[in-house]
Amino acid sequence: MLTEEEKKEILEEVKHYPSPAVASIDALKIVQHHRGWVSDESVRDIAEMLMMSNEEVDSVATFYSRIYRNPVGRNVILICDSVSCMIMGYGPLYEYLSEKLGIKFGETTSDGRFTLLPVSCLGDCDHAPAIMINNDHFNNLTIEKVEVLLGKYK
Repeated sequence: MLTEEEKKEILEEVKHYPSPAVASIDALKIVQHHRGWVSDESVRDIAEMLMMSNEEVDSVATFYSRIYRNPVGRNVILICDSVSCMIMGYGPLYEYLSEKLGIKFGETTSDGRFTLLPVSCLGDCDHAPAIMINNDHFNNLTIEKVEVLLGKYK
């Protein structure tokens, strides 16, 4: 069930649009901000609130790679796996991160510190390889640079 605060924030966003359904991405972001991810129950509650079907809200949620439909760690690492990043060293970075963290794509470390996810493009092809950790974007990466970055996220 959505909290009163989540409902209030969603209704505030709805005011900015010609119909409630247009605020679905904002509603998903609000719930994720409060909970860290968006559960099936939250999708159902958002759909009811915005007068949409569960399937419509879920299709919005699953379209965007930054809406998490499963629990994630405190820090989400998105590794760009585009052709440019592959050519410029994505493979060794993924192997390093996977081994260092002990997880593969879609998994979270046992301490809940990191979740590792692929992303199809970060729009930084001229500075590949690139990753995002939470909302922080990093490019021109090497294993050494990634090692330092990991230490900055608790």
